[in-house]
Parts: sequence; C-alpha cells; structure tokens
Amino acid sequence: MKKKIFKYGLSGWLIAAALMLVFSPAWLAAAELQAVKLTPPNLKRGLPFMEALAVKASAREFSEKELSLPDLSDLLWAADGINRPAENKSTASSAMNAHDIRIYVFMKDGAFLYDAPKHELLPLLAGDYRSQIMMARPPRPAAAPAAAAPASPPPSNPAVQIILVSDGERFTRGDPERKFEWGALDAGIVSQNISLFCAATGLKTRPKASMDKAKIRELLKLADTQTIFLNHPVGYAK
Repeated sequence: MKKKIFKYGLSGWLIAAALMLVFSPAWLAAAELQAVKLTPPNLKRGLPFMEALAVKASAREFSEKELSLPDLSDLLWAADGINRPAENKSTASSAMNAHDIRIYVFMKDGAFLYDAPKHELLPLLAGDYRSQIMMARPPRPAAAPAAAAPASPPPSNPAVQIILVSDGERFTRGDPERKFEWGALDAGIVSQNISLFCAATGLKTRPKASMDKAKIRELLKLADTQTIFLNHPVGYAK
C-alpha cells in the first residue's frame, strides 16, 4: 500500500511540475492578451483643418501615460479606418484600393494588428517591445575637445509605437519595383493622416524612418513581400 501511495504521489508531483512549466507566466501572458474592441470614431472632435496645420509639429519627447481607449480608437480610424463601408473605402487612399498598409501597434501590454473593417486590435505578441524596435541614435561627434558632458537620461517610451508596413501581395498587378513605389506612397498617406490627427487633438507624434527593421520583421514574422516603411511614436505631451 505504501508503495502505491508513493507511486501515485510521485506521478502527481511530476504532473504538477509539468503543469508549472506549461502554465508559465510568459505563456499565460500570451494567452491572456485579448483583442481590443475600439470605440466608434468621434467625428466632432479636433481643431479645424487649417488650425491643425498651423500647430502641426514633430515631437521628440512624450509622456509615458497610456492612451485612453477613445484616443487610441480615433487615432487608428483616422490613420486608415473604414469611412465608407458600402464601398470598402478608407480614410487613406491606396493604389487600386488595395488596402496594402498594415498598421502594427506596439503598446505596454503587447503588439497588435489594426483590423480596419472590424475596427479592433488583433493580439500578436504579449510583452513590451517598444524600446526593442527603436534603433538607438548614434552619438554626435564633438566639434572640439571639451569636458565630457553629463550622460542624458534614456528616452521615455511613448504610449504607442505604430509601424506602417505595406503588403505587396495586396496589389493585383505591377512588378516588384512598382509595388514598392505604391507601398511607399500609401504609407506616406497614412503617416500624414496620423500626423494631422495628432495635431488636431493635442497628441504628439513624429514620423520616423529609423527603426530596427530586422527586429520588427523577426517579431512580426513578416513575409518577404511585406515592406516596413515608417514608424510613428504617439503619446501625450510630456
């Protein structure tokens, strides 16, 4: 009887140990990352267009405060949301109405893909990768020998890092060079929408081409036909 109890007790311990490995915090975090249902866009907010242009500027510092759900929702709808559902048309023009631009959103809790038709964020990766995908700026060479300046504090993480990726397979015709050109133009249109929305609503952003594309491609498992063009850090004023 004692041998049987020991046997079953050992088996139970092994099962418990296996479950501890399977249900590790990292696994649980990935499993718990849920889709984010965004709120309908508020079409009445923001400055008039000309006033938005007058205050439009690139920001270099951001608060780490997370964006509210309405701000995040309106931001993504303005970037490339569906504004004419019956025609499958969006706020950003695209060559052949291909909807080739994929909007990836990196936040504190994880990385998401914006699903424009459903107006929601689809979960991709759990965890905070915002600092990993940004490429560090090289130090500027000193103009003349001088005393070493005090080290500057590391830059803060903006609430959101938006990555704009063009999926060349969405174009029904054209050679790779032409698809690249169309993708670059479409990414620029979405980028401008983001900048104008931020200017009109008091959010801060800055379109950037510098980023760790290799790391982004690895994290998002992008195909060879997908081209990373721009990133937009977005947040509140610091």
